[in-house]
Amino acid sequence: MTAGTLLKHCRKKAGISQVKLARLMNRTQSSISKLEKDQNPVDVATFRDWTKITNQMEAGIAFLYGVDPASILQTVLQISGAA
Repeated sequence: MTAGTLLKHCRKKAGISQVKLARLMNRTQSSISKLEKDQNPVDVATFRDWTKITNQMEAGIAFLYGVDPASILQTVLQISGAA
């Protein structure tokens, strides 16, 4: 999984459009699209803000440590009884 793929997943899971996320992050919709498509590199501040805005900080941390975020989310759902 690439950083862009993770960020897109986080945004979609939060139910936020590219336009709304762009507004929240003081960016253009085009820049959000390019980050999600891995056409531009993601800097640390952008990664942090994106995962915070989408309430997916745990998935972001797991990604940075090389853990598959999907497996982390599945484990959390099982522990909470939601899966």
